Amino acid sequence: LDNLQDPASAIPKGTLLALLISMVSYALMVLFSGGGALRDASGNLTDLVFANGTVVDYSGLASCITNNGTEFNCKYGLHNSYSVMQLMSAWGPFIYGGCWAATLSTALTNLLSVPRLIQALGTDRIYPGLIFFSKPYGKYGEPYRGYVLTFFVSLLFLLIADLNTIAPLISNFYLASYALINFCTFHAALVRPLGWRPTFRYYNVWLSLIGFLSCVAIMLLISWVMSLVTFAIFFTLYLIVHYRDPDVNWGSSTQAQIYKTALSSAYNLAKTGEHVKNYWPQLLVLAGRPQSRPALVDLGNLITKAGSLMIVGDISQERVSYKERSVRLRADAEWLRLRKVRAFCSRVHGFGFEAGARALVQAAGVGRLAPNVLLMGYKADWTTAPAEDLVAYFNVLHTAFESRLAVAIVRVCGGLDYGALSAETAASSSLTGTSSGSHDELRVRRAPLIMHADSDLDITRAASADQPRHNLSSTLSLDATDSILTLSTSRSFTISETNSTKERKKKDKKNDMHRQIVYNTSTGLELSKDQLSQMTIFQRKQEAGTLDVWWLYDDGGLTILLPYIISQRSTWGNCKLRIFALANRLHEMELEERNMANLLAKFRIDYSSLTMVQDITDPPQPETTKLFEDITKKFTEESANPDCCISETELLTLAEKTKRQLRLRELLLANSKDARLVVMSLPMPRKGSVSAPLYMAWLEMMSRDMPPMMFVRGNHTSVLTFYS
Repeated sequence: LDNLQDPASAIPKGTLLALLISMVSYALMVLFSGGGALRDASGNLTDLVFANGTVVDYSGLASCITNNGTEFNCKYGLHNSYSVMQLMSAWGPFIYGGCWAATLSTALTNLLSVPRLIQALGTDRIYPGLIFFSKPYGKYGEPYRGYVLTFFVSLLFLLIADLNTIAPLISNFYLASYALINFCTFHAALVRPLGWRPTFRYYNVWLSLIGFLSCVAIMLLISWVMSLVTFAIFFTLYLIVHYRDPDVNWGSSTQAQIYKTALSSAYNLAKTGEHVKNYWPQLLVLAGRPQSRPALVDLGNLITKAGSLMIVGDISQERVSYKERSVRLRADAEWLRLRKVRAFCSRVHGFGFEAGARALVQAAGVGRLAPNVLLMGYKADWTTAPAEDLVAYFNVLHTAFESRLAVAIVRVCGGLDYGALSAETAASSSLTGTSSGSHDELRVRRAPLIMHADSDLDITRAASADQPRHNLSSTLSLDATDSILTLSTSRSFTISETNSTKERKKKDKKNDMHRQIVYNTSTGLELSKDQLSQMTIFQRKQEAGTLDVWWLYDDGGLTILLPYIISQRSTWGNCKLRIFALANRLHEMELEERNMANLLAKFRIDYSSLTMVQDITDPPQPETTKLFEDITKKFTEESANPDCCISETELLTLAEKTKRQLRLRELLLANSKDARLVVMSLPMPRKGSVSAPLYMAWLEMMSRDMPPMMFVRGNHTSVLTFYS
């Protein structure tokens, strides 16, 4: 192509001219051979003439029939002998010269193109067996190994030593390739991406389809057995490419087809009304960069996995350039892909936390593909955070409810925030930990990630080279005064695999990430197993236990639906679903329990036990009240910030609600202390009725000293139905 002055004109003209010359040559040969040789002949000239020299039978067919018409004995003629062309030629060896010329031209073409094709396939790592043969040599990167492979493949066909056997197979391969080219052209013309602009004046989409069907038909006419073999080989090659999913971008028409299909589906979906039977929780996860809160992203993936929408929202106070923004988005998307999490990343910069969250809530998604649930981490540092940060966090809840979004708040022991670690794959990496067959490294460096802290980790000291092995809390730093993660050093971290080849082959590919990799600093310090376990708490296989649901309010059923979805995942198959509900009429406990059981049965919710909580109105224990007073003491003092304080009037007005939350803490500790996950109805933060510190104190009391906990509050839209 580089040597052609006008490839767009020369290639089609040269191809069509070559086809025309070939067709004319074949037509002339048919005429010449038909005019100079019989179809069937015995080889004896006397069979055709009388003694006086007149011709008897022009076809020579009668001379071939013997034994009263029972046998046919003709060894010569166009139909029976392959040497007719040699007999008709001026000099027989001319035929060998022509064969040699045609063979050498084809061989040289293949010898130049096939090894390069093998090299390209190996370089893109499309077929594992070709990677070895793709190694380049010399100044121009010659694929010498590819030359050797091409020679031996050609030799295998030569060893058949029968041209009539080889010809149908080779012809079928050629026809199959032509058929695929025609089909690809037809598909591209049918989809009509903007980049499809054929320059051939007489091109028509239906010509490509006719060419495709013609090639397939000729393949079957030549040899249906060889055709089936060819189809099987091509289909196998396609399956290998499909399941290996190589990280290459060919700009194929399939991408355009996917885009058009997705766009059309989104339009059609927007035109249809919502129905409770087709409800799916679509999450907006305020996780910052996904690698900063992997447990929160994993929990969202448990809910939306392979069936719903998840958008990971990242909010940054500092303005970033387009280039840096694109790099971060690509890195985050790659991290999600390699972790096998189906989610989209949405990033807003130049906003505070409250304004950024409002922008994401209002603008994330398109049409019906928009979030209906806000998933966020619990703000564990709310007692020490600046007042404006606490109020901003609290206001985000109001923003979500005002936008008719459900809200889910997650708290785990040790916290969710690993924002001081920002994962970046190395150039040769395929992300360790997600595949047990990789030896590559995942380098992790410190980076300023602007998101409000939601971690219980005491990240206060920088690691030194002479320290022994420490957990994460001794290797990172956090500026706790403004709840914004900052950098203390430029020390880098490395995540590398330690399993040997034999060990990896024995392990299941679905092994947990923390079993396959070791996190350590550039000085060799490894993070503790407890910290690694917390990072992958919602990714790994759960041991036998319970998934407890405290369904306290009627919010549309989301509080019961989310844990049910989680319980259906394979990683939570060992956990039984237990449901706790409030008894409204204490003197009719059996009737209440029976009604609740019937309701769950109609909703087709499988559970192991149902408990009706009847002593919710009992006063809390003095030590529980004392703990609450200690937590809220800072906000009830006269020196408290007037924008973030708890007044005496508020405490008196909400005294009954406060006692209810304190009593719930005691019930939670008594019944769900050992659960694998607790899902509980989130108290409604009435705007203008409850302050941010008092509301956070309620959540603190119910979630402190508890296993992983998720507060859920629906938007009072029904998400469960009796009908299937």
